[in-house]
Amino acid sequence: MDFVGNSKISFRISLALVLLSMVFLIKPGLNWGVDFTGGTLMERGFEQPITAGEIRDVLGTLSLDGIDLVKSVIQPVEDNRAALIRTQVLTNEQIQAIDSVLAQHFGEVDVRRTEMVGPVVGQELVKQALMALLLAAIGMLVYLSFRFEYRFAAVAVLAVLHDALIVLGFFALLSKEINSPFIASILTVVGYSVNNTIVIFDKIRENMGFRKRESWAEIANKSINETLTRSINTSLTTLLAVLALFFFGGATIQDFVLALLLGIIVGTYSSVFVAGPLWVAWKNWDDRRRDVKTARA
Repeated sequence: MDFVGNSKISFRISLALVLLSMVFLIKPGLNWGVDFTGGTLMERGFEQPITAGEIRDVLGTLSLDGIDLVKSVIQPVEDNRAALIRTQVLTNEQIQAIDSVLAQHFGEVDVRRTEMVGPVVGQELVKQALMALLLAAIGMLVYLSFRFEYRFAAVAVLAVLHDALIVLGFFALLSKEINSPFIASILTVVGYSVNNTIVIFDKIRENMGFRKRESWAEIANKSINETLTRSINTSLTTLLAVLALFFFGGATIQDFVLALLLGIIVGTYSSVFVAGPLWVAWKNWDDRRRDVKTARA
């Protein structure tokens, strides 16, 4: 397959997806979760041991205006005889409704504490997440520049940013909640994507050693095709596991798994259709610039 020859199509697709993602990030924007915006923290005690799943099922029967209680963070404590429930900001009436439905299903409920959690911790999480992405990008630049060359490093980082931005755009479009697990999924996608890209770059470097008469495009095409089976098999087997989690893992991790699912698809696409052809375009541009300087000399 002529991946480099058709790179104009893949570049246009990527540019369109990135631009759309940027538009979606502006409007409607990201739906920040309780981890970042603050919310209501409730600690409740029960007469018998209760699991998080049982509490979640009961909360799912309660309909509150614009609040999805199924996605609440529920943490059992004290041998499952108490639970911490963290959800969006609630009014006193909504809190009373929750206590009432819990009492109907589990008997007497001990109201231990109800607190409003501010967004200060959330702002710190945003800073830490951005710092983690920045350090990951710097680490990849340093390692790949040392292991390969600076062009490979820069292209790999651009491909990773491309993947992360598109996943963010999809989440903004779907109004999915941005929370701590989502940050973990983005970092996982970054690692998965750059790993697939490095495999292709390693094959390109190997072929550069004994295919010196071939053009950059021919070397890149040969390398991508030689690793294509590996890329497809790895992505498919990973997707099977992620799809199983998506359909059977429950509502708690569904958004986390959705980010992984989108990231694997976009990451595989960028590794095959974007990273290699972008490296070829850069190499050809360097060659033309060098030829112009030589002609002028």
